[in-house]
Amino acid sequence: MTEGCPNPAICWLGQAECHDSALVGGKAAHLSQLSAAFRVPPGFCLTTAAFDHATFDGQVEDVAAQSRGGLTDAVYEALVQAYVQLGERCGQVAPPVAVRSSAVDEDGISASFAGQHETLLNIAGVEAVAQAVVQCWRSARSVRAQAYRRQQGLAPDMVRLAVLVQQLVAADSSAVLFSANPITGNRGELVINASWGLGESIVGGTITPDTYVLRAADLTVISQHIAEKHRMTVPVAGGTREVDVPRFLRPRPVLSDDQIVELGRLALALEAVMGRPVDVECAYAAGCLYLLQCRPITGLLRE
Repeated sequence: MTEGCPNPAICWLGQAECHDSALVGGKAAHLSQLSAAFRVPPGFCLTTAAFDHATFDGQVEDVAAQSRGGLTDAVYEALVQAYVQLGERCGQVAPPVAVRSSAVDEDGISASFAGQHETLLNIAGVEAVAQAVVQCWRSARSVRAQAYRRQQGLAPDMVRLAVLVQQLVAADSSAVLFSANPITGNRGELVINASWGLGESIVGGTITPDTYVLRAADLTVISQHIAEKHRMTVPVAGGTREVDVPRFLRPRPVLSDDQIVELGRLALALEAVMGRPVDVECAYAAGCLYLLQCRPITGLLRE
């Protein structure tokens, strides 16, 4: 551990410490617990202990922290070391990463915090990653996030936030899965939404994805809608951009029959592990399926 760092400032997905939602937030804790059995991209967390030492609210007393935008020298050094180690695991000097907020009360049974805190994709280089971490920290105190906390009956000033830094999956296609139908509440049905490129377009609601409804008992497709997909999110230098889908791909189904079954099996397996219906984000890259997020479905009509 770097001298002067909060204990611990950094922990890695798959480590026992990273299973603790009080230390790494709900999003990272779920991924850490699932990483042994599912293909989860490697990554590490700046913990809530690091957040507790941050000085980014205009009341900066530590000059070093001020120069790093909120990171003390000790936390910054720990971040540098972790990012170098991640690069070694990925075989890249400056690996592109996804930097995601992971609040302590996020991705729970009653409150998902979906879209309330910052997520930045395709960030490369330690300085850019450090800036992205601070953006995530700041998002905990945004007007939107504070209003959401009030709606959920949570104290606005009690937020604690970890930040997950994870190897970016340069997705050929992405999918959001539900192991129960989130519209009807039917637990005998699975729902898959899929699009080309990164999953931001699905999560952000900027495109109409392909939609499949499967019977949970045998993963038979009950209904499907293949959309005309005009836009997709792709990595560009320093981030992402929504671009036109090539014309030949627009009417084509995003998923093959085998992929539909594979995703259905993944949703059921994750539900079995989590013990309740789940909302899952995942991606295909070079034919491999990656698990990016798994959380309980909130607000099912029939619990």
